[in-house]
This record gives sequence, structure tokens and C-alpha cells, in this order.
Amino acid sequence: MNVSPKPLAAALAALFFSSSLLAEPATPSRSNLDVDIDMSLILEGVYYNRITEGNDEPAGFASGHDHDHDHGGHDHGFDDGFNMGHSELAFQARLGDFMDGTLLIGFDDSDFEVEEAYLTTRSLPGGLQLKAGKFLSDIGYINSKHGHDWDFVDRPLVNQYLFGDHGLQDTGVQLNWLAPVSSYTRLGVELLQGEQENSVSQYSDELPVSEKSGPRIVTAFAKLAPEMGDQHAAQYGASAGYVSQYGRIEGHDGHAHGLEGDAWFAGLDAVYKFDAGKTYGHGNWKLASEYYYMRRDLTEYVEHEHDDHSHWDQRDSYSERQDGLYVEAVYGFAPRWEVGLRAEALGLTNKAVTSHPTGVESFDTSYRQSAQLTFRPIEPVFLRAQLSRTDFAANGHDDDHDHDHGHSSGRDHGLEFMLQLNVALGAHAAHSF
Repeated sequence: MNVSPKPLAAALAALFFSSSLLAEPATPSRSNLDVDIDMSLILEGVYYNRITEGNDEPAGFASGHDHDHDHGGHDHGFDDGFNMGHSELAFQARLGDFMDGTLLIGFDDSDFEVEEAYLTTRSLPGGLQLKAGKFLSDIGYINSKHGHDWDFVDRPLVNQYLFGDHGLQDTGVQLNWLAPVSSYTRLGVELLQGEQENSVSQYSDELPVSEKSGPRIVTAFAKLAPEMGDQHAAQYGASAGYVSQYGRIEGHDGHAHGLEGDAWFAGLDAVYKFDAGKTYGHGNWKLASEYYYMRRDLTEYVEHEHDDHSHWDQRDSYSERQDGLYVEAVYGFAPRWEVGLRAEALGLTNKAVTSHPTGVESFDTSYRQSAQLTFRPIEPVFLRAQLSRTDFAANGHDDDHDHDHGHSSGRDHGLEFMLQLNVALGAHAAHSF
């Protein structure tokens, strides 16, 4: 990999140093604080083929899509052909019954980053649990899951475009409460710094407004799993969040447009599983669905550039309203084999601020349908083929057909194929519901 080893070396050194300290011979009064450390490596390879071209981005959402790869369009950062995909190196440590520690490093063939690094308590009274560090938020269902836990190769559109390519992932604290009732009931709140570059919270220091101090994101969620017997299981969830500062900027020749304000979102999710009791998942069913709604209240700023200086003018205020949902089903039709279908709609409500002229414009809804076939020769390994059809509405500006007003209501269908190989090596934490 063509990367600098210093950040990774520092992270591993910190983990080793802290683990060495924790693993020192315990005094008699602390003999119960034994440390167990597990390491796992998840390797992924993806073959990608964009069979037919379609609109690159869903209408109204282009500004919220933050791929770090310079391949353009909705191609998941993959080149046509073979790609390394997204791999992970994870360390998980348990300090007796006191706390757990997790360090997860994600990497591909060009870069790496510390995706999660947090501590979780195990012994707080009254069903309370505290998590602190950098982690994936527990809002909704799919957001807190890593790619190897998904039932499809890619993240659902609503999670990707409302919260960013990696979902809502940030540094902060989370407090959970497990209610003392017979059915599983968990309530939680999160305070997140709001510094990650994602679609729900971003700040540009080029805007003529002061950066608010963190934490800038507050979330709350509830998860309920009623008792349904041995073969049936379900979980229902509700999530909400408030973002105290959101901003983005768009440059043009001689001037720039900026938007800054706050935002809030709310969502519902539901998952149902049926265990047929047969070998290797044969006859098992899984149904899952999520819906999110987001509103941003923004003030416009316009920068005018001159020969020796520039200045900003504050203009009008606007409200953006966007939402999306998905429904997916997975069925184990034979031992070690499963098939899945997913239908998605993004922008059922789709009102976003545009410039030239500036105002709130209504965009059409975008859709995607996907089918997958998965084979698991052994439990830590799976091979997945997926075919997706995109039906993205046009963003309203067609560079190839520059008509008088530059607007286009057309939509193009695209077709893409992905073949994913995922291998988990070493001890790995149990998958969540």
C-alpha cells in the first residue's frame, strides 16, 4: 500500500502499550481484572462492472455524497474490474467484568483510517452502559453494522446519502439503558462532536460564521424486541437527532454560494427473522426496513470576489426536506445458500436549495432495485453476487444539453454487477441482531 505507516504504527503502539499496562500482574485486590485480547482480520475483494450508464447521482443529493475516490459517479469508488474492497483489522480487549476496548482499522489498497476506537463499560448499576470514543452511531438498524454484516454488497441509499458513505460515525459518548422488563427494551442517547466529514454534520471554515463548539450532534434511539418464541424474532426501533451546525459551500467563477444552519432527523426501523431450525441457514427468513426524514434550516451567504479582496453578503433563509426508505428480504433456499431482494426509494420528499437562481427546488424521487445470491462454504467466508438497477432522477442541470434554462427532467436507468469475496480470520465478535 502506498501509505504512510506512522498513524497505523502509532495506533498499534498505543494499543500494545495500554494492553501491556493492563496485563501487568494484578495485586490481590484487583485479581479479577484479567485482560483477554482478540484480534481479527477481515479481507474483502470486489469485482465491479458498470454494465450500462445511468445518472451518476440521485437528484437533489449530489452535495451530500462524499466519496474520497476520484472515479466519479455512483460506482462505490470501484474501478471496472477487480478491486481490493474494504478490509478491516480489529482488536477487542476485555478487562474482566469492568470494561471492553475496541480498535478497528479500515483499509483498502490506497489508504487506511481508524474507523472505531472506543471503551464500553460492563459493570454500571441499574442496567446502564457507557461507551466513549469514536464509534458508529446506534441510530436505526444498518448504521452500526460493518460491511461484512450487511446482506448486500453496498449500503442502502437512504443511509448513505443522508449520513455519509460510512454512515453516522463520530467521536463522542453514548449512554444506554437496558430496561428491567421481560422483553428486550434498550434506550440510548449520544453526544457526538460533529467533526466528521459526512452529510449530516459538516462545517466549512470559508463561511463567514463562527464554528460552534462541540458536541454538535445529539441523538436518541429506542429498540424493542418482543418475546415471540424460539423460531421468530423481531426488533423495532425509532431514532432522532439534532445537529446544531451544518454548512456547505459551492464555488463559481468570481463568487461562491454558502449555506449554514441547523438540522434534525427522525427515523423508524423494523427487522423480522424466522429460524427454520435446519442446518446452515436452510429455510431461514429475514425482512428489514428503514425510513428516515431530515430537515435542514439554512441561511444563504454569497461571496463576491474582487481584485484585492472579497466580501460575503447574507441573503435569505431556506428549508431543505428530504427522506428515503428501503425494504429488503433474504431467504435461505438451501444449506449455505441464500437469495435476497432489496427495493429503495430516495427523495419521496425531496426539496433542496439550488443556486442560479437561489431557491428551494423540488426534485423527483430516485429508485434502486437489487438482487443478491450468497454462498457460504464455511461460516467465516462468503461469496456474493449482486445485480442492481438504478433509476436516478436527473439533478436538473444537463451539461450535455445546455438549453435556455439548463433544466432537465429526464432520468436514465443504469445497471451494475458486483461480485464480493469476504473472509474473516481470527476471533470475531458475535453479530448483533
